[in-house]
Amino acid sequence: MGNTATCPAARSRVIDLYFMEHRARVLDIAAFLDRLDRAKDDIGREDFRVRGLREAIAILLDGRGERARRILDHFSDPTEEPIASAAGMKGAFGVYPGTER
Repeated sequence: MGNTATCPAARSRVIDLYFMEHRARVLDIAAFLDRLDRAKDDIGREDFRVRGLREAIAILLDGRGERARRILDHFSDPTEEPIASAAGMKGAFGVYPGTER
C-alpha cells in the first residue's frame, strides 16, 4: 500500500467521511452471499456473475493498487468485435460472461 498522496484530504478525514457508507456496502455484499447460500440450487453450478463478484472481492483483498480500475476491467467485455445482434437481450449482465450464457 503505497502512499502517493494524490488525494488532498488526510487519511483520517477520508475514513471519517466514508467509513460508515462503505461498511454498509460490505454488509450488503455479505447479506447477498448469505442469501445465495440459503437459496435452493436450481442451476447446478456457480453463476458467472457470482463467480465474477467473488473474483472482484479477491482483487479488493490482494493489496495492490488501482483496485477500481482492475475490477472494472475484470467485469468488462474484452472482445473488440461488435455482436451481430442485440435482439432478445434484456440488458447488461454486469460481468462479462465469457463463453457461458
